[in-house]
Amino acid sequence: MHRRDLLRGAPLLLLGRRGRASALAGYEEAARRILDAALADEGGWAKLAYFCDRIGPRLSGSKGLERAIAWAAGEMRREGLENVVTPAVQVPVWVRGEESAWLLEPREARLAMLGLGGSVGTPPEGITAEAVCVESFEQLEKLGAEAVRGKVAVYNQPWRGYRETVAYRSQGASRAARLGARAVLLRSVTPAGLRTPHTGSLNYAADAPKIPAAAISIEDAMMLERLHRQGVRVVVKLQMAARTLEDVASANVIGEIRGREHPEEIVVMGGHIDSWDVGQGAHDDASGCAATWQAVQLVKSLGLRPRRTLRVCLWTNEENGLRGGRAYREWAGDSVRRHVAAIEMDGGAEKLRGFGLSIQGAPGAALDHAMERMQEIAALMRPLGAVEMVRGGGGADISPLMREGVPGIGHLTTGRRYFEWHHTEADTLDKIDRREFQEHVAALAVLGYVLADMEERLAEEFHPTGGLA
Repeated sequence: MHRRDLLRGAPLLLLGRRGRASALAGYEEAARRILDAALADEGGWAKLAYFCDRIGPRLSGSKGLERAIAWAAGEMRREGLENVVTPAVQVPVWVRGEESAWLLEPREARLAMLGLGGSVGTPPEGITAEAVCVESFEQLEKLGAEAVRGKVAVYNQPWRGYRETVAYRSQGASRAARLGARAVLLRSVTPAGLRTPHTGSLNYAADAPKIPAAAISIEDAMMLERLHRQGVRVVVKLQMAARTLEDVASANVIGEIRGREHPEEIVVMGGHIDSWDVGQGAHDDASGCAATWQAVQLVKSLGLRPRRTLRVCLWTNEENGLRGGRAYREWAGDSVRRHVAAIEMDGGAEKLRGFGLSIQGAPGAALDHAMERMQEIAALMRPLGAVEMVRGGGGADISPLMREGVPGIGHLTTGRRYFEWHHTEADTLDKIDRREFQEHVAALAVLGYVLADMEERLAEEFHPTGGLA
């Protein structure tokens, strides 16, 4: 998942206007078949387990990612999905290398750390310097260059939700560098710890020096700040062999069920096949890849060929570049005008909450009409419990499509513990409940099939290029 919080929105009623017959009343039997098959299915879990246990972490440019791409494309062909292709994508290559962080004064102790993605390395001998600790950018600026110059800046920012707190990861190095800091240690962007550091991308500003940056555990960040507040001299040593290499070729993985009447019209769903280089990338985002892929595969195995093409795409390089999503839009070319919907699962596989819909630039009437259809689709999922449909949704990989008016649908979970595991060694298969994962496959399969098969387009009155029909 990339620089964003779990999507939120104001919930709408599952059903349309009371007493009004559903325009999708003929889909109850197909939805029941899909739900029954998905809740008994083991194939999706097998895919998820293969990603996690047999392949493992899949950072862009790594052998793990290329193994995952080759395996997924081969399996899609073996299972009989149509038009399986792996369009090439040039991706960045960042190598972590050996790394460590130590407290040297007032005592010696190893700090739990992970370098931030894209960080530059330290000199071979490392950086040893006094630490200056702050809780906010405002405190840092108030200290000024005289207090920060030559120091290691430590951000002990409190958790205020991912969207707000992640700014310290993305901007923290450059903001400290402008004041002369030699390096940055960042309290991991998470609400809970157990001395587990969380990695993720940083963004270097063009007008500031590039300095090394690493995440440390909540507990260690709090300790450093306590010592600093006591007026104790705090000295740390940071060593990072991180480096960025030349871009290399990677690929998206695409397979589909070709539509029986309007194959040129497309519903695409997917997750991102890359992950960080720690843990297994289970929630983020092997779960999204396996669930959307299996949703399409289940529709095929049930012999349901929708009117439109139902496509799965496993996007590459979401974590540190977003190049897979942009490359898909370029690969799709003029067919973007004929994308009926784009669905992304990139929030983990905790208990299903529902889906959020956005249609950028759409007139209010078009969005209202689309939300009515989404509510009716949610009603077909009643055996799964309450499934919300909310205004506001999307995803990083489908954002290039959404900017051109394609309806974007983001998958929503309760998100109770997701950010405890996010971008850590702990994002592993055991954190996913099998039944909850099957429910995601079920909901995605119903949603994808109905959107691809129903007589009208989801946003019938609105063309993706903008304007009324």
